[in-house]
Amino acid sequence: MTLTVNRFAPSDLRAGMRRMATDHTHLRGLPGLDFYRLLGTGQGAKLSLSVDLHRWGRFAVWQSRAAFELFEDSPWRQQEREAVADTVTLLLRPLRWHGQWAGQEPFGPAVSRHPSGEFPVAVLTRAVIRPTRLAAFWRAVPGTQEFLPDQPGLISALGLGEWPVVQQATFSVWQDQASMRAYAYQGGAHRHAIARTRQENWYSEELFARFEVQQVRGVWEGLPSGSS
Repeated sequence: MTLTVNRFAPSDLRAGMRRMATDHTHLRGLPGLDFYRLLGTGQGAKLSLSVDLHRWGRFAVWQSRAAFELFEDSPWRQQEREAVADTVTLLLRPLRWHGQWAGQEPFGPAVSRHPSGEFPVAVLTRAVIRPTRLAAFWRAVPGTQEFLPDQPGLISALGLGEWPVVQQATFSVWQDQASMRAYAYQGGAHRHAIARTRQENWYSEELFARFEVQQVRGVWEGLPSGSS
């Protein structure tokens, strides 16, 4: 699995939106690519209603490492690198997951795996919010993220989305599982919001996944670049 984040030059606000519309032509049916989503991002490090028109993401599930490397070496990917101000890709190994994304289980049936080494941990949470629960969801967001930037062990956080307001995701990177668990299970506002999602049936679909960050290609703040 990979998460690629491309940043476009400030002088071209429309470049990312154009790519969101045209990249499907190449990615649909690409050999070795089992699942992908093109994603917008929010401003800064929190999930919010803001939009960063310079920064766009691509989440992808590959049949193999070889399939990903072929894509990375392809003329299409080279053209993409030349069109952006900077690009970074995280190579991810899923450890634990449950739920669906667009009616699919992109990582297969839910399982739990043991970590394979001393890697940073990334967490992806994604949900489709029921229209009748939008107001409750967005009222709860500030409380759950109020202390996130100062949370011990947090390396970075990024708000993602397929559709503004309704289909939202967060991607956070942590130094280790202990620091991630401390935020997820000890923060009062965060735990309260999780309980409300169940009690009030906020989501029509949701996905939770935890990964090892096994490699960074490019510059991701707080993570060393290198190969695994």
